[in-house]
Amino acid sequence: MRLIWPDKRTITKKEILDDLQERTAITGVAPTWLQPIQTRVVMLQSGLRAMMGAKIFGDDLREIEQLGLLLEQIIKEVPGATDVIADRIVGKPYIEFNINRQAVARYGVNLQDVQDVIETAIGGVNLTWTVEGRERYPIRVRYMRELRDNFDALPKILVPTPSGAQIPISQVVDIKYVIGPAMIKSEDSLLVGYVTFNTRDRDEVSVVEDAQKLIADKIAKGELKLPKGYYIKWAGQFENQMRANARLSMLLPLCLFVIFFILYLQFRHIPLTLVIFLAVPVCFAGSFIFLYVAGFNLSVAVWVGFIALFGIAVDDGVVIATYMEQSFEKLHIGGIEDIRKATIYAGTRRIRPVLMTTVTTVVALLPVLLSTGRGSDVMKPMAIPSFGGMIVELITLFVVPCCYCAFKELKWRFGWHDRHFNRKP
Repeated sequence: MRLIWPDKRTITKKEILDDLQERTAITGVAPTWLQPIQTRVVMLQSGLRAMMGAKIFGDDLREIEQLGLLLEQIIKEVPGATDVIADRIVGKPYIEFNINRQAVARYGVNLQDVQDVIETAIGGVNLTWTVEGRERYPIRVRYMRELRDNFDALPKILVPTPSGAQIPISQVVDIKYVIGPAMIKSEDSLLVGYVTFNTRDRDEVSVVEDAQKLIADKIAKGELKLPKGYYIKWAGQFENQMRANARLSMLLPLCLFVIFFILYLQFRHIPLTLVIFLAVPVCFAGSFIFLYVAGFNLSVAVWVGFIALFGIAVDDGVVIATYMEQSFEKLHIGGIEDIRKATIYAGTRRIRPVLMTTVTTVVALLPVLLSTGRGSDVMKPMAIPSFGGMIVELITLFVVPCCYCAFKELKWRFGWHDRHFNRKP
């Protein structure tokens, strides 16, 4: 995708991201770059604010954070992994009020009364509501801000006793300033921390697989140690790709078998069917060449484009082979020279129909390939396999006649029976 900047300069999305990353390279800032809707979908699906990530499960947040920081450094070594960020779990200041039960009992103070004083004085409590027309406002009671925000003043909070005396809360409570977790996340009844990352130069599945292998090697070498009860689970939108790959691993062979079977029903001849079926691996190679040139990674959209291509790719071979069968039936085949003449005769007369079949497909895909609007990021990967495969598949214009001729010559030389031959050698 390319945009026209206000200064009339054309700029790509990658250049925008590079500029944003450079400007946000600030200590303590760890941004990640995704499209808004994409972020929302991934967040709802996996809980991550990135395309993929590693979830570290365990019992201690500090240990989870340390493991996350180690994983962050390891994943940064994976080619294609960008925006690698581990959760900074522990680092938020807290004030803890630990009630001394023996002191509470000594003064005869009710434990609930101490808790109510802490809640009311510092947190505040709603006594009632005030009604002003259609507006409602709570009436809240608590200490003034200069008392609540002053750590040295907190021990002076007064707690009532049954005798009517007021004692400082420091007499019955131990007040400590501690550093604790900024956010506590849990899944499957265990605490969890995330190490998230994105990729823009590679497909997500291969990046995750490389990260898994690298981490497994680090664990095997002892450079990374997972305490007992801790484990790593990978999540993200790559899971959709893996599920789709599992389905496509069954659908692709099925599609190829159906294509081969339909060709066989048409020609009732396995060698001829195999010759026509050669167009499939040829166009498959051509599609990968164009995917590499265009810079697209393998995705579900690309594989859908391959399935569509396989059905179109054999058209040229069917057009040539059908006419060659008809030509051999009409012509008098009495030797090797007759076979070659018949092949050249049929092949030269099928050039125009084959070119028309290919050109119509390629030209129809050009608007999709040149589009830059909404949906183009999905349609282009689907169109590239068909576009590149059909262009390279033109080789079948020469391959099918040559293979057909070679097979006929072979049958003639060895004296095998063929319905197109008028006599045996």
